[in-house]
Amino acid sequence: MLILESERLILRPFQEADIAPFAAYRSDPDIARYQSWEPPVTLEQAAKFVGEMKNARPGVPGEWYQWAVERKAAAGLIGDCAFQIMPHEPGQAEIGFSFARAYQGQGFAAEAAGRLLNYLFGDLGLHRVVAITDAENLAAARLLERLGLRREGTFVENV
Repeated sequence: MLILESERLILRPFQEADIAPFAAYRSDPDIARYQSWEPPVTLEQAAKFVGEMKNARPGVPGEWYQWAVERKAAAGLIGDCAFQIMPHEPGQAEIGFSFARAYQGQGFAAEAAGRLLNYLFGDLGLHRVVAITDAENLAAARLLERLGLRREGTFVENV
């Protein structure tokens, strides 16, 4: 079981207690607007996801691995942070994250994504990490730039 920690956060495997809060923030239209899923996310869909993540292993090329993110000061899911090693480029990965609206604007996403980048570059020795975000999601773009990622292009009609 791989657990990552930062100053204020714990990135840990998903557990049964995460099902309801995961479904709740993933059902928020403001959270889903720039993501690849359609709200609402049902409890059944959330339970299936949690079950899949319990069997997932980090670092399998082409497979997403997702951590639940909680604060050290108070237990409970506030968001998630994920990565996948590129299937045909084992030295590269893609990252993603989503956080409940109540926990946005407090630096939690940047802290979690920063810790994830440290893991990918440090522990896994990767040489490139990308993140794909909607061109209209300016907050995510600014966060990624603060973490050292740079804009390399705008895809038209992409994911």
